[in-house]
Amino acid sequence: MYKLQLKDQENQIDPNIVQNPSNRGFKLDESAPMGQNQSLMSKKSKKVFLFICVAAVLAGTLTGFGAYKLKLKNGSPVATVENVTIDDASKIKNGDVFGVQDKDTFSDSAIGYIERGGVEGEGSHKLLREGGVTQTIALTSSVVDLDKLVGAEVKIYGETFKAEKAGWFMDVGRIEVVEINAQAPLQTLD
Repeated sequence: MYKLQLKDQENQIDPNIVQNPSNRGFKLDESAPMGQNQSLMSKKSKKVFLFICVAAVLAGTLTGFGAYKLKLKNGSPVATVENVTIDDASKIKNGDVFGVQDKDTFSDSAIGYIERGGVEGEGSHKLLREGGVTQTIALTSSVVDLDKLVGAEVKIYGETFKAEKAGWFMDVGRIEVVEINAQAPLQTLD
């Protein structure tokens, strides 16, 4: 709220003197219009804001790249997937590895014979193991084509999921071929 101060006793008003309760005694500068001062401030604000945004994006990018390089330097490589699809099953040899190359990525592993068909509707394949039907693992995999390894003895690495009917249900992420032309273990009814 502005109050105009009277110049003299004759009730004449001096338009150059403006009294504001917070700024008593300051004169209004008529040489620069108020609209021009505001537009200069907004241009400066825009430049500062743009500079801050560019600096933040650059800092974030450099931080992410630095963290990636540091992780590689410390010996913890990012998991890589190699030979995801098996083009020709006849070229598979003992010792071949398919899927994610870092076996430490997976907490569970097992050795057995791969057969088509799941366990009572769970999984697309099963891993037959010594000890009978109770030791059979239902398998699924979005990384490795299990059909190309049917009839082979393999060591699988993966993650266990909750099963409804099978004793053990695993999502396979890595397979090491032990014996390409193996014989299925004897399955007994338990």
